[in-house]
Amino acid sequence: MATAGCASRAVQPRATPGDLRFSAHAVIEAAPVHYAIRHLAAARPEIPNGAIPSLYQVPESAAADLAGHADTQALRHSLTHPDLRIILTITEGQYRIVGKRSARIRSVADLRGRKIATVRDSSAAFYLHTALATAGMTDADVEIVPLPLPPKDSARLLLDGGADALVLWDPEPESAIEQLGGDAVILQPDTRYRELYNLHATAAKLADPASRAKIVRFVARLVEASEHMRRDPADAIILAAQATGYPEKLVRAAWPHQSFPATLSADLLDTLVSEEAWLAARDGRTPRTRENLARLIDPSIEAEARALSRRKE
Repeated sequence: MATAGCASRAVQPRATPGDLRFSAHAVIEAAPVHYAIRHLAAARPEIPNGAIPSLYQVPESAAADLAGHADTQALRHSLTHPDLRIILTITEGQYRIVGKRSARIRSVADLRGRKIATVRDSSAAFYLHTALATAGMTDADVEIVPLPLPPKDSARLLLDGGADALVLWDPEPESAIEQLGGDAVILQPDTRYRELYNLHATAAKLADPASRAKIVRFVARLVEASEHMRRDPADAIILAAQATGYPEKLVRAAWPHQSFPATLSADLLDTLVSEEAWLAARDGRTPRTRENLARLIDPSIEAEARALSRRKE
């Protein structure tokens, strides 16, 4: 956890009643939103640990207006909520596989038949899928050790022999590397996939003029927050440690594996198409078409937010 001294450095929220509500799990990827809320009064305090499902809370007054979640989860939740919309890529996370030298793991090919700890149907599991493909393997060639949510202290599985390798979002891989010491092996094959952690809303919220105006203002603040963070990440690292409950030192070590573009990724649709094929095969259903998936992406909010920022300059 961040120390009390560190906490005092973070600016407290100045939000007013009626502002938007944001929801996300306790992950580093949400740091730009925490920064925008704390430093720029972009929204009310967050709804913790809900993410996309919080957009559909009943009663509606308890629902979030915006949610942060990874690309795979947008695909999963949009099956039951086709009005879900992706409006911005907040963070891109670079995955890697942490294995044990003592388990005779030196390359991706050495993962065949091994126990790999990850969260099923997640962006981490999809990364593992793409990494295995670089060695001519499929998910069926390894034994998946499913992790619970939240997957905290997952490194313990490697230390206790419950898994031979770990694939997860940071800072758990960094924690595993730290705890394994010289026994750690880091595999990072070029799969061209990285986690796309996006901002989501509903089509109904975007169609309502008053709600849309607030969301546009929020995204403009989020873009500004990301620019601040890229120049000086110190306060954002403190906020990420506070939000996730991980030590600040560990979050700082994992920070280089994240980038904060605050713009829709150019290959977002291509990524969704690939992930949809993977998820559909696991679910035993027909994958949605590229045209169908394209409807999940709404670039108009970012365009309006950037135009709003230019008018203020």
